[in-house]
Amino acid sequence: MSLQDLKEQARQLNVNDRLELVQSIIESLQNNSSQQPERSRVIKQMKGLLKTDQPAPSDEQVEAMLEERRLEKYL
Repeated sequence: MSLQDLKEQARQLNVNDRLELVQSIIESLQNNSSQQPERSRVIKQMKGLLKTDQPAPSDEQVEAMLEERRLEKYL
Protein backbone atom coordinates (compact mmCIF):
# COMPACT_ATOMS: atom_id res chain seq x y z
CA MET A 1 0.00 0.00 0.00
CA SER A 2 1.39 3.37 -0.98
CA LEU A 3 1.40 6.44 1.20
CA GLN A 4 -1.12 8.08 -1.11
CA ASP A 5 -3.51 5.11 -0.73
CA LEU A 6 -3.13 5.28 3.03
CA LYS A 7 -3.90 9.00 3.05
CA GLU A 8 -7.02 8.47 0.96
CA GLN A 9 -8.24 5.73 3.29
CA ALA A 10 -7.58 7.91 6.32
CA ARG A 11 -9.70 10.70 4.82
CA GLN A 12 -12.61 8.27 4.53
CA LEU A 13 -12.60 7.58 8.28
CA ASN A 14 -14.92 9.46 10.61
CA VAL A 15 -13.44 12.20 12.79
CA ASN A 16 -13.11 10.06 15.92
CA ASP A 17 -11.31 7.28 14.06
CA ARG A 18 -8.95 9.78 12.41
CA LEU A 19 -8.12 11.30 15.79
CA GLU A 20 -7.44 7.83 17.15
CA LEU A 21 -5.20 7.11 14.16
CA VAL A 22 -3.27 10.34 14.70
CA GLN A 23 -2.84 9.51 18.39
CA SER A 24 -1.55 6.05 17.50
CA ILE A 25 0.96 7.50 15.02
CA ILE A 26 2.18 10.04 17.59
CA GLU A 27 2.63 7.32 20.22
CA SER A 28 4.59 5.16 17.79
CA LEU A 29 6.88 8.09 16.98
CA GLN A 30 7.42 8.86 20.67
CA ASN A 31 8.22 5.22 21.41
CA ASN A 32 10.62 5.09 18.48
CA SER A 33 12.45 8.28 19.48
CA SER A 34 12.76 7.17 23.11
CA GLN A 35 14.41 3.91 22.01
CA GLN A 36 17.22 5.65 20.12
CA PRO A 37 19.05 7.08 23.18
CA GLU A 38 18.76 3.73 24.96
CA ARG A 39 20.13 1.97 21.90
CA SER A 40 23.03 4.41 21.67
CA ARG A 41 23.84 3.93 25.34
CA VAL A 42 23.88 0.15 24.98
CA ILE A 43 26.10 0.34 21.89
CA LYS A 44 28.57 2.56 23.75
CA GLN A 45 28.63 0.09 26.65
CA MET A 46 29.28 -2.78 24.26
CA LYS A 47 32.13 -0.90 22.61
CA GLY A 48 33.58 -0.30 26.06
CA LEU A 49 33.53 -4.02 26.75
CA LEU A 50 35.60 -4.63 23.64
CA LYS A 51 38.37 -2.22 24.65
CA THR A 52 41.71 -3.68 25.62
CA ASP A 53 45.05 -2.40 26.86
CA GLN A 54 46.84 -4.18 24.04
CA PRO A 55 47.66 -2.37 20.81
CA ALA A 56 45.79 -3.34 17.64
CA PRO A 57 47.48 -6.14 15.69
CA SER A 58 49.60 -5.19 12.71
CA ASP A 59 48.65 -6.18 9.18
CA GLU A 60 51.24 -8.95 9.29
CA GLN A 61 49.83 -10.32 12.54
CA VAL A 62 46.29 -10.27 11.15
CA GLU A 63 47.43 -12.06 8.01
CA ALA A 64 49.17 -14.71 10.15
CA MET A 65 46.00 -15.19 12.23
CA LEU A 66 43.90 -15.56 9.09
CA GLU A 67 46.32 -18.05 7.61
CA GLU A 68 46.32 -20.06 10.83
CA ARG A 69 42.52 -20.08 10.85
CA ARG A 70 42.40 -21.24 7.22
CA LEU A 71 44.78 -24.10 8.00
CA GLU A 72 42.62 -25.17 10.95
CA LYS A 73 39.48 -24.96 8.88
CA TYR A 74 40.61 -26.77 5.74
CA LEU A 75 43.09 -29.34 7.09
